[in-house]
Amino acid sequence: MSKQKLIVFAVIVALVVAFVFLGGPDLLTLENLKQHQAQLNDWIANNLLLAVSLYALVYVATTALSLPGATVLTLAGGAFLGNLVGLLTVSLASTIGASLAFLVARFLLRDTLKRKYAKTVRRIDEGIEKDGAFYLATLRLVPVFPFFLINLAMGLTGMKLRTYALVSWLGMLPGTFVYVNAGTQLGEVSSMGDIVSADLLLSFALLGLFPLIAKFVVGFIRRRRVYRGFQKPQSFDYNLLVIGGGSAGLVAAYIAAAVKAKVALIERDRMGGDCLNTGCVPSKALIRSARAADTLRHADRYGLDSVPVSGSFANIMGRVKRIIAKVEPHDSPERYRSLGVHCIAGSAAFVSPWEVDVTHNDGRRERLSARSIVVATGGKPFLPPIPGLEAMAPLTSENLWDLEEQPDRLLVLGGGPIGCELSQAFARLGSQVIQIEAGNRILAKEDEDVAEQVQAQFRHEGIDLRLNHKAVEFSEQDGEKVAWCDHDGERVRIAFDRVLVAVGRAGNTEGLNLSALGVEPRGNGTVPVEEDMSVRFPNVFACGDVAGPYQFTHAASHQAWYAAVNGLFGQFRRFRVDYRVLPWVTFTAPEVARVGLSEDEAQQKGVHYEVTRYGLDDLDRAIAEDEDHGFIKVLTAPGKDKILGAVVVGAHAGEILAEFTLAMKHGIGLNKILGTIHPYPTWNESAKSAAGAWKQAHAPEGVLAWLAKFHQWRLGSGQSAASARTKDESVT
Repeated sequence: MSKQKLIVFAVIVALVVAFVFLGGPDLLTLENLKQHQAQLNDWIANNLLLAVSLYALVYVATTALSLPGATVLTLAGGAFLGNLVGLLTVSLASTIGASLAFLVARFLLRDTLKRKYAKTVRRIDEGIEKDGAFYLATLRLVPVFPFFLINLAMGLTGMKLRTYALVSWLGMLPGTFVYVNAGTQLGEVSSMGDIVSADLLLSFALLGLFPLIAKFVVGFIRRRRVYRGFQKPQSFDYNLLVIGGGSAGLVAAYIAAAVKAKVALIERDRMGGDCLNTGCVPSKALIRSARAADTLRHADRYGLDSVPVSGSFANIMGRVKRIIAKVEPHDSPERYRSLGVHCIAGSAAFVSPWEVDVTHNDGRRERLSARSIVVATGGKPFLPPIPGLEAMAPLTSENLWDLEEQPDRLLVLGGGPIGCELSQAFARLGSQVIQIEAGNRILAKEDEDVAEQVQAQFRHEGIDLRLNHKAVEFSEQDGEKVAWCDHDGERVRIAFDRVLVAVGRAGNTEGLNLSALGVEPRGNGTVPVEEDMSVRFPNVFACGDVAGPYQFTHAASHQAWYAAVNGLFGQFRRFRVDYRVLPWVTFTAPEVARVGLSEDEAQQKGVHYEVTRYGLDDLDRAIAEDEDHGFIKVLTAPGKDKILGAVVVGAHAGEILAEFTLAMKHGIGLNKILGTIHPYPTWNESAKSAAGAWKQAHAPEGVLAWLAKFHQWRLGSGQSAASARTKDESVT
């Protein structure tokens, strides 16, 4: 920090310390002002100009130094200076003080932040330049944060001082008037009868209603601003129009139909989306076949003769397709039409926030309107721009299910959940699998001990796991396909027959004409959403993979509830999406299931925690099924049984996790899990055992020591003598 900054900082600290030691917090109270009201009124009447000057100086200093007491000073301005003089003095003094705090924060901290977080600061400045004045006015009218925080935070941005001062003055003016007016009435209270006067009651009613009125006004201005340039239809074809028939779209349409809204669902391909057709359902069917093959191959673990597995890959893929067909009626157009949903086979493109142009699959075109529109177009596998990759005809989680012949050598790019699940499935079905991960472990979002457990099993099953390998090029060499990887600066050659790419997913936004709404997707194709799932406009929403950040089927369904309910009833109340208790499962063997914080996340966020571990090798049911490996790890608040997060690694982890998820959602601690009867022998007994491990670690040792003495005393003196004889005989 420079010499000038140190001097400014020291002066500020000295002033704040002086304010505290001189009794400033006690002076700037309503009780103190009322106590000296008569004397102050007399003095102000004889020294008005001096009084106004001193008052303004104190107000500027209080605001500039972010000291407590601004609210009391505002009321005092009305009480002692009157409405007009008080309003003018407070509005000017508060603006000057806020501007000084703004400048001090900028002088002391902005340069440091720009050096350390250049990209973040630049992005914030771009947003401030575009919409900063409007959002500052919003914060001034309806202060979500205290004004002193706004002063300091805005000083760290690139907003111009004159813009900040003008917008702050205008934004604070209505609130200043309300508080000064309340102060004028407060100054008139001299007896109990004055408390019920009409003027005083009106002033305090206005004081209470102002935040609501201001919020309504800001909302009205925001709507007018965001919808500028669009003509709202006089009538609508639907209450809700949903684009996309995957997990999120189906749930949104179902909810709308359930509450008797008129709803349309537009899907250009197959209903059910990725989950039914290319994701959850087919992958779990394939994993089940792979697990059966592994069981047959290792039947000796169960006292049976092991069986060489030589199944037909075509038969396995045929089973996968049969399972999809069996589930398909749950998501079919016929079912949803029976529920009251108008299902349209086609694609949609935005014309306005209320209208879309629909191109039916048979070529017909029409324009449809709705009060609210939900974008639920899902996602697709991301193909990284690696030279030569496209020429390899890469497999993805989307086209994998058209595969008719099993690859002898399968190269899997990516160590996330999809890559890990499919790597193990193909290895168990007989392929030689090489899995490449650019990082130092697979399942990078999980803790290191979790990843190590899965990695050990993968290597045990013969998967060639290449960590810290980054694919940089693909080519054909000597008649075979080759991947070239960078491994700690060394160029590594890996030959393969087919490559499966599983390095992430991107949102599906092509053809939606989002530019007509002024909406620009992020780099990964997802659209930016607010906490109520809206996309820029209060009546346009997105949910599921196209919204992110969690690309799970159950997360899509969760988001869809908020999108549908806010789309139908948002004019009355808006619900903010809640991700605090979001579980997920990676269906490898061992399974990995988690809810809440991991240790890595807790450390990154500075959350204090304790860890309780329970090994599944201790569980009777796990031992009986020869699945006695893995563990449960529970994070709790220090000294308390409140669950902050839980991870289960082992067989049936997804089912075991459900108990911890329910407990976190409803605030149930480990003590109550321990006190719940669990049937024996079941896998879910492990949750109770984990709770027991926490209880044992938090046993009250002092109380137990006293109890030991109490029980010894209860045995009586005769027992003590017997104990002594036994001891003597032992020595003899």
